[in-house]
Amino acid sequence: MAKELKFKTNINCGGCIKSVSGFLNDVNGIDSWEVDTDNPNKILTVKGASVTSKEIMDTVYEAGFDIEEYQPS
Repeated sequence: MAKELKFKTNINCGGCIKSVSGFLNDVNGIDSWEVDTDNPNKILTVKGASVTSKEIMDTVYEAGFDIEEYQPS
């Protein structure tokens, strides 16, 4: 069963999404991902059965963006 992980990022525009796409699309275990650029926290939502938070965070950081686990209040 796929799990859903959410992260706060600084991916804030279409160009940023394009920059990170190649990195995230290469991660095994991701079924889908999207960034809500309208949200002030720029929430990255990742769905996949076998992907870990650390893999996502390392990948987005490698792409040149800030990322932290999102804890809704």
